[in-house]
Amino acid sequence: MAFLGVTFSVHREGFKFIGALAAATLLFLFISSTFAWIFLFLTLFCAFFFRNPKRIVPLDNNLVVSPCDGTVCSISLESPPAELGIGEEKRYKISIFLSIFNVHMNRTPVAGRIKSVIYQPGTFLNAALDKSSVFNEKNALVMEVNDAPQNLIAFTQIAGIIARRIICDAHEGQEIGKGEIFGLIRFGSRCDIWLPVNVAPKISKGQTMIGGESIIADLSIKDSKLLECAII
Repeated sequence: MAFLGVTFSVHREGFKFIGALAAATLLFLFISSTFAWIFLFLTLFCAFFFRNPKRIVPLDNNLVVSPCDGTVCSISLESPPAELGIGEEKRYKISIFLSIFNVHMNRTPVAGRIKSVIYQPGTFLNAALDKSSVFNEKNALVMEVNDAPQNLIAFTQIAGIIARRIICDAHEGQEIGKGEIFGLIRFGSRCDIWLPVNVAPKISKGQTMIGGESIIADLSIKDSKLLECAII
């Protein structure tokens, strides 16, 4: 499919929305040209929203890539929530906000095995707010990193004020490669990623991320000095 001269594929989750809106567009061609144009715009926007562009994933197994497109809205050093089951020791949490204009495919940040998938119902606050990580509907995945299963990485899909559906195709025990699509969140959302203990991020707040390509951290570098120097 092409949009504004750019060719891309569309995730299967978007077909039903695109089909329904396209049907409405055809219907309104015989009723109201104004509404027909409105539904045509919505059809094209829906195709754009569910776009699934190809990504070039870094080959180095030590590199952690962004689980989504978006803007880094916070970086903090804190203890992870108990429900993740990854211990109480402080580690870096990076939060990435996705607007309705970002690609919404969620990708695995490393290659490894899915240790657990934890879904939690919740509210639908603005995903740009820090408290959305606590109160909003979310789905968390914990992964054991290949060649270093003691390095646990957790990443969470968080619904936003517009997002009302979290899609996750990954399951417990699944072996999955880095940068592979495991799900999406419909219409605006947020992703949190918890790095392994003593691994510092290589990014800063406000930076734009490209899912599956942008490098968040390097697992081979574990130096306490990095924790002191990381930009928060």
